[in-house]
Amino acid sequence: MDRRRFLHSATGALAAVAAPALLVPRRTAPAAHRADGARVNGQLAAFDRVGRTAGGINRVAYSDGDLAGRAFTLDLYRAAGLAPRVDAAGNIVARLEGRDAKAFPIVIGSHVDSVPDGGNYDGALGSFAAIEVARTLRERGERLRHPLEVVVWANEEGGTIGSQAAVGHLAPAMLERTARSGVTIREGIARIGGDASRLASIARASGSIAGYLELHIEQGARLERAGTNIGVVQGIVGLRWTTVTITGLANHAGATEMDRRQDALLAAARFTVAVNEIARGEPGAQVATVGRMVPVPNTTNVIAGQVTCTVDLRDLDPVKLERLQARVESAGLEIGRATGTTFTYEPAASSEPALADAKLMTVVDEAARGLSLGTRVMPSGAGHDAQELARIGPMAMIFVPSVGGISHSPREYTTPQDCARGCDVLLRAVLAADRALP
Repeated sequence: MDRRRFLHSATGALAAVAAPALLVPRRTAPAAHRADGARVNGQLAAFDRVGRTAGGINRVAYSDGDLAGRAFTLDLYRAAGLAPRVDAAGNIVARLEGRDAKAFPIVIGSHVDSVPDGGNYDGALGSFAAIEVARTLRERGERLRHPLEVVVWANEEGGTIGSQAAVGHLAPAMLERTARSGVTIREGIARIGGDASRLASIARASGSIAGYLELHIEQGARLERAGTNIGVVQGIVGLRWTTVTITGLANHAGATEMDRRQDALLAAARFTVAVNEIARGEPGAQVATVGRMVPVPNTTNVIAGQVTCTVDLRDLDPVKLERLQARVESAGLEIGRATGTTFTYEPAASSEPALADAKLMTVVDEAARGLSLGTRVMPSGAGHDAQELARIGPMAMIFVPSVGGISHSPREYTTPQDCARGCDVLLRAVLAADRALP
């Protein structure tokens, strides 16, 4: 199969999950176009001290650690000669005007908030690299045809809140939910300088951006295992989260014979194995996880009468997601019949896959290959702000390796060499996108 052809259709992008690399003609930027990777690595080293506690990095959205991280980031914008502003959702935005006053902007960026006890690279690398790209262009006096917007999105880890607001997709009810920092999202937005009553003023219409590029650590081990420098993301998986309640009969652990038990925990254990086998039972990159399990009464000498657990299904193909969901529910019913228990299912969250744009995938691949870097086409198993921006324009992501495939952990690490490579690829991709996008 000619792999160049698959880049020009969504179905081809899906089919490329197993492809190790894109074979495309080279049309790269001049060799002189390099970012200052050492500067970005220095910024990341300094940022490691911001919001760090004994457990890891704690820059949870709207917390004191997040405020400190945002202040650090605002200083980087200013040092780059940019004029940042905070929009109604709390996103930090700066803009370099382009040569064509009618052109829509190319948007680049990521986030700087973290999960509790997380790592220093998730989001921060992409944010600082985006600032560095704008700084490099400004310092060299290079003006793109398109305007360039550098955005650090607010509260990515709490549900892509800032980017959802920017594309007009944030449900009003979300504003009243309590964030991990203990305040409501509405209160948190105010705390970081936004104004939830004005969210409609920042909502961007479909087609209002020329394209979106985001550099990010992989957060998995595919690139490291393959010995590959750069991941060309073909899309961000959709997910189905389900809360499962398994009801049996609580009874005495010593006096109840084994053949008379309606053990909800035994049923839950069998169900956990079944979910794993369903995900492994067909080719593809789909994943399935039973991530939380709460037995009741949860004591030594009582057979569990009820168990609540969660199922997390993810894949790039929405049809496959629905098929896997149906198989999971069918497996629960079979296990229930065998164990004398009942299974009920309640949807907890759902998102649709976001496919990368074929043209921008080519741009990223060529940018990497122009630097003699190997590439691998791959899905993103984690959610990102890019999935929200894909609602309004072409999107692509650049992945760099995560050492050990570890993320959302104090042990999260990407080498300085790979951070610098990612910055260079982002810069070259921006330059090429400026030529390629209408």
